[in-house]
Amino acid sequence: QVQLVESGGGLVQPGGSLRLSCAASGRIFSLNAMGWYRQAPGKQREKVAVITSGGSTNYEDSVKGRFTISRDNAKNTVYLQMNSLKPEDTAAYYCYANILSIGTGWQDYWGQGTQVTVSS
Repeated sequence: QVQLVESGGGLVQPGGSLRLSCAASGRIFSLNAMGWYRQAPGKQREKVAVITSGGSTNYEDSVKGRFTISRDNAKNTVYLQMNSLKPEDTAAYYCYANILSIGTGWQDYWGQGTQVTVSS
């Protein structure tokens, strides 16, 4: 069994910062891409940022220059540093990972979501 556990969401004022963390645990043999998606009320889930096992990154246009994704492969953890937050960044943020698990092969896994609210 594989689990992704997120932390770090909360309420922040516009212009503020938050750091999200997501740790993968369980019967993990290898990790491929990891990333963050978000979903605001009434909208579809969208990709925010993705990082490959080699460290290549890709960002959604609206967060470029403000958000930074990173990972610690020794800890099976991915981070999202969010700076200069805007009200339109308000959403539930979901961690994603493509994992090779012992006995089940490569599969996509999702965290339970953590709420980020940007408001004065």
